[in-house]
Amino acid sequence: MSRNKSLPPGESLIHPITSAIEPIDLAKLFPAEQPLEFEIGSGDGSFTLQYALAHPGTNIVALERLLGRITKLDRKGHRAGLKNLRLLRAEAAYVLEYLLPPGTLDAIHVYFPDPWPKKRHHKNRLISEPFPPLAERLLKAEGVVYLRTDNVEYFEQMLEVFDRVVGFERTETPEPLKALVTDFEQQFNANGIPTNYAAYQKIGE
Repeated sequence: MSRNKSLPPGESLIHPITSAIEPIDLAKLFPAEQPLEFEIGSGDGSFTLQYALAHPGTNIVALERLLGRITKLDRKGHRAGLKNLRLLRAEAAYVLEYLLPPGTLDAIHVYFPDPWPKKRHHKNRLISEPFPPLAERLLKAEGVVYLRTDNVEYFEQMLEVFDRVVGFERTETPEPLKALVTDFEQQFNANGIPTNYAAYQKIGE
């Protein structure tokens, strides 16, 4: 089912957040009703653009805090004519907890989040104990969280956090998804640093 709604030329893909408490109806940001996925920390946007181009039948919302990165992605998304991509600029933890409606996402992508390598900073990591309950609330039944990191110690924490909660089970990251790599990922892979993948599916209700 399509809506009579399209993005005028030159209009930003960045959706302004106008309320600190009212959830954003992400589906209404798009001209067509399609499966909806959410990327946390789009970074340089290289994965985001590839994924949106490869999946025109999926709506994607990418969240990024840094203005320079998100405006660059905005420009590239417009040049590519992507009608299935929208962007949010905000802190991830706040958006996840307060600004997204429950049970609306088919997938959540979290690739190379800040590892906060010093032990005293581990409390700042996104993938920690509070994350799985937030993800479970936002995902539809059988929705999937896809994770990537080059940091082995952080990867072990990711596995531990998800493995000990009820509501998720491990699944495989599809090979076509693995084939879409970020520019940053290509660089460290070329230097012999592998990517660690994990995926967790919400247990159907």
